[in-house]
Amino acid sequence: MILIQQFVQKYKKKLLLPVVVIGIILFISIQSFLKSATPKADSIPTIPLKENFPEEEIIEYVETPLVFVEVKGAVMKPGVYELLEGDRVLNAIEMAGGYLESSNSKHINHAERVKDEMVIYVPEEGEEVEEVLLPTSSSQSSLVNINNADSTVLSTLPGIGAAKAEAIISHREQSGAFKEKQDLMKVTGIGQKTYEKLEPLISVK
Repeated sequence: MILIQQFVQKYKKKLLLPVVVIGIILFISIQSFLKSATPKADSIPTIPLKENFPEEEIIEYVETPLVFVEVKGAVMKPGVYELLEGDRVLNAIEMAGGYLESSNSKHINHAERVKDEMVIYVPEEGEEVEEVLLPTSSSQSSLVNINNADSTVLSTLPGIGAAKAEAIISHREQSGAFKEKQDLMKVTGIGQKTYEKLEPLISVK
């Protein structure tokens, strides 16, 4: 140890510079190493955040159109009823309170889908009728024109059988075209009650 101390004291001036230089070199080396070991902020790859939430299901609400149907004849509560498009004739009959005991429903198609402005006529037992369920709308083309309809078409009207259809045609040929729908009551066998059933289903144009 004494020899080392003597050596240092003798050559300390000469050793000072190399020691300082070596110290500076070590300091710079350490700083460089630390900088290379610490990742820079801009060198870190950015990973986009992906939300793993399930996509919200879009529910579309489709409004079912309404239709208005008139139920007439031998039912508990005749009238105009509001139904959904796609409902059946059976639904309309049920809304009208069901059949009377005197009704004759054997010709009614209960499975038929209702249509807007449809007329459902339920006859009584023993009533002469060829077709008891007739869809109709306000458009003139859906009405039976009693001035040019043949026997087959006229027979589809409630209360009009083959005999009355021929009577309408005969009256038309003898007296000319009907000027008003009420003129149909001039035909033999067609009275006020029958006309009331026919009025919303016929035209004279």
